[in-house]
Amino acid sequence: MAIPSKVLKFLEKAKVKYEPVQHKKVYTAYDKAATLRAPQKIVGKTLVVKLDRNLALFLIPANKNLDKKKLKAKFVSERVIKNKLKGVKVGAIPPFGQLWKLLTFIDRGLLKNPKIIVNAGDYNWSLKISPASFKKLLPNLIFGNFSKAKDKR
Repeated sequence: MAIPSKVLKFLEKAKVKYEPVQHKKVYTAYDKAATLRAPQKIVGKTLVVKLDRNLALFLIPANKNLDKKKLKAKFVSERVIKNKLKGVKVGAIPPFGQLWKLLTFIDRGLLKNPKIIVNAGDYNWSLKISPASFKKLLPNLIFGNFSKAKDKR
């Protein structure tokens, strides 16, 4: 399978520049960064969380964790993701909340890079996109500092 048509149609309709990137099958942003030999700070991981009663998507750098205490957010189960976010694979959710009428939040740290790499809906594909194009895609994007350094174990 390649990038889901739902995602491609969304990108084409917005007329933004992006580059599809094929890679070996990966399930985490950390593994994607290693596979693509890309710095973790430019690889975004999409997290599906519950804020109050609504689902929302958060895009944060691969080298960070979501600051759940600050946001009062809860992660949702795979079952909820499968039911609510149709047409893409769990663990490869593109950070385009508009596809499912969800709010999308992005960590400011990602916006400092010339290009970012995000999920495309499939384990073998990603999208390379500039922060400017990403902002154009999602006019209701919410910016903030939503991540924190990963705990050292």
